[in-house]
Amino acid sequence: MQGIYLDHAATTPIRPEVRQAMEPYLADIYANASSIYRQAQQARAAIDAARDTVAACLRARPSEVVFTSGGTESDNAALRGAAFAGQERGRHLVTTAIEHHAVLHTMEDLAARYGFELSVVKVPRDGIVRVSDIADALRPDTVLVSVMWANNEIGTIQPIAEIASLVRNAGAVFHVDAVQAAGAIPIDLSTLPVDLLSLSAHKFYGPKGSGVLFVRDGTPWWPTQSGGAQERERRAGTENVAGIVGLARALELAQVDRDEESERLSQLRDFVLTDLERRIEGTVVNGDRERRLPNNLNVSFDGVHGESLLVGLDLAGIMASSGSACTSGSLEPSHVLQAIGVPRDLAQASLRLTLGRCTTRGEAETALDVLDGLVRRLRSVSLAHA
Repeated sequence: MQGIYLDHAATTPIRPEVRQAMEPYLADIYANASSIYRQAQQARAAIDAARDTVAACLRARPSEVVFTSGGTESDNAALRGAAFAGQERGRHLVTTAIEHHAVLHTMEDLAARYGFELSVVKVPRDGIVRVSDIADALRPDTVLVSVMWANNEIGTIQPIAEIASLVRNAGAVFHVDAVQAAGAIPIDLSTLPVDLLSLSAHKFYGPKGSGVLFVRDGTPWWPTQSGGAQERERRAGTENVAGIVGLARALELAQVDRDEESERLSQLRDFVLTDLERRIEGTVVNGDRERRLPNNLNVSFDGVHGESLLVGLDLAGIMASSGSACTSGSLEPSHVLQAIGVPRDLAQASLRLTLGRCTTRGEAETALDVLDGLVRRLRSVSLAHA
């Protein structure tokens, strides 16, 4: 890839080892895994092996792993399936104001079209959900709670273990969007009382279009996609064999070097932040400085518009973003930054830098030089027109 890529929260490049694992199922072993002849059964065996690998990485049972097309489908299926299955017990749903739109919009749709009642918990300026606020939102008729593990825009890590225990004791189903967390945070579902959990391969150096929905055995949940009997009748549709194989290999590799890579990235992230604050007056960090993903840095620069920053960086060959890639076409400031109380002008001046496996110290230094000069130029232009 030419240029400097600092948008790994949006997507990651496929690792060579993952591409190699996928190749046979893109070329020679292309049969439908639901057929009975030998090549089809080779495809079926690859899916079964991938399911075993994913289950081992998550400390779950293979029977609890459902393969999907990615994080959005996993979130939608988790929430709709749990809400519909639990509607006779209660119709109250709880989530937070900083969730990905795949969760927020699904919850809002359940309330608007299907008569559920939704409580959206506010989140303070540090971007960390308060367990006490979740507790206050719970009611006897609460059937479903959804809280993301790590925020996709500001990188803040939520106290999932405490929230999970709280929700379990309240008798509700608990869903976790772990799309950004997978590969960076250890996930042990043998001890963590989470009922539903979503993953997406392209966030941890796997292929786009492949995801996982963990459904704990015994969880009240209805499949939301009808058709064939694939995925034990929990997700109809011909399986994406190559994508499933690639997801499993990528997750397996992420487990191996997670600790070492997280330490390297956190050190590089802190170097970038320290240098930004030294060079550029008015640098504001969005979200807690410590309780965040090791590769995530979300900052605002007073007096600079984020869109102008992104255009300038792109012209210099540096790829970054101002928030979620799913809302990059919107002129509105980030709903996450607004939810945690960042003033509108600072929210519109935000920049998300997310580092990755191939990001070097030299690339970081180059990006800092460009960013420093760019912010100074944009501020001078702004003052000239004031």
